[in-house]
Amino acid sequence: MTDLFSSAAADRLRQQAPLAARLRPTNLDEVVGQAHLVGPGKPLRRLVELDRLTSTIFWGPPGTGKTTLALAIAATTKRAFEQMSAVTAGVKDVREVIERARQRLGEHDRGTILFLDEIHRFSKSQQDALLPAVEDGTLTLIGATTENPFFEVNPPLRSRSTLFRLEPLDSAAIRQLIERGLAAEAISATPDAIDLLADRAGGDGRQVLTALEVACALAYPDPMTVEHVESALGTSALRYGRDDHYDVISAFIKSIRGSDVDAGLYWLARMLEAGEDARFIARRLIILASEDIGMADPQALVVAVAAAHAIEHVGLPEGQLNLAQAVVHLATAPKSNRTALGIWNARTLVRDGMIGEVPAHLRDTSYKAASSLGHGAGYVYPHDDPRGWVPQQYGPDELSKGSLYEPTEHGFEQEVANRMNEHGKQT
Repeated sequence: MTDLFSSAAADRLRQQAPLAARLRPTNLDEVVGQAHLVGPGKPLRRLVELDRLTSTIFWGPPGTGKTTLALAIAATTKRAFEQMSAVTAGVKDVREVIERARQRLGEHDRGTILFLDEIHRFSKSQQDALLPAVEDGTLTLIGATTENPFFEVNPPLRSRSTLFRLEPLDSAAIRQLIERGLAAEAISATPDAIDLLADRAGGDGRQVLTALEVACALAYPDPMTVEHVESALGTSALRYGRDDHYDVISAFIKSIRGSDVDAGLYWLARMLEAGEDARFIARRLIILASEDIGMADPQALVVAVAAAHAIEHVGLPEGQLNLAQAVVHLATAPKSNRTALGIWNARTLVRDGMIGEVPAHLRDTSYKAASSLGHGAGYVYPHDDPRGWVPQQYGPDELSKGSLYEPTEHGFEQEVANRMNEHGKQT
């Protein structure tokens, strides 16, 4: 009788569980996304199918399937599976899990997998408590974290674990989740409603299923529309189709190139409000920093890269501050495209057939017979000169006919020009 009631209660809980929990896969074939890990022949799938999984850390943004993968492994493996959250567990809980794993191994020759969610929340002492059991094979650890494990996981524990990076779900995976969710909720949706949900997902599967569940509840029993999705998301849908994506990013880059701070911030806001991928914006800022600013302000690239790193660490909405700071710095920086022109000109020369010989005095001298071939003969070591540089030929003969890089007088590039003038033309 007790088993009957327990089974009924479990069924009732499953029916009332959030949509994301109800759709959670029971095997790797049902996992959406992460094909680089669980696709046919891919490393994680191979290890799980062979039941040879060693201690592992799943690292990726929220909603990318870290817990889902762990539970799919639990349903596949022959080993016992225990689950803890670093938010609520302490050292005592860890020791109890280790003791049960030892008993299981000794009495039944059965291994244990421990899934530790949010492992970055564990202190150093808590992580150290796990180390002996991981090291001697008592436990196979699966840790999940949204933080960079190179910063948040103790080096000894990290070195004994395989790191698997989970990527944000792409559009196809998000739409597959939406289709499954609609089928589970037994409701239809307009194409515009599905498009809006997919566009606002930000690669987060759990977020899109949560919003979908609310939108379905608002729409039931009628088809889900854009209005229902807007209400579920708590925001209005901006017109931001494929053309808008390219037009707005174009306006964004050209505004910063033209040193208009206000316009740069406005187009940034347009993209963020429309759900544009913040990492895409950051990548474009990194390109702009070298293409349109270059040596006129060498710190521009540092700022753009720092903003991109910040997005990886804090995400949105807080990451908007880092992007805004980068936009202001890049828009107000002195501009020069001479670095970009330099590499473009150089590659054009190579493509057009200028494949000059390396001057003999610059050739490799690391092997015994090099000197007999004349390699290195006449080379002058710049550090031996009081000036720290020497005027000798560094490029092929064909390069002596012109300059690839000609600095402007803008910003720091004026200093670069002065240095080049001081050193003279080096060919």
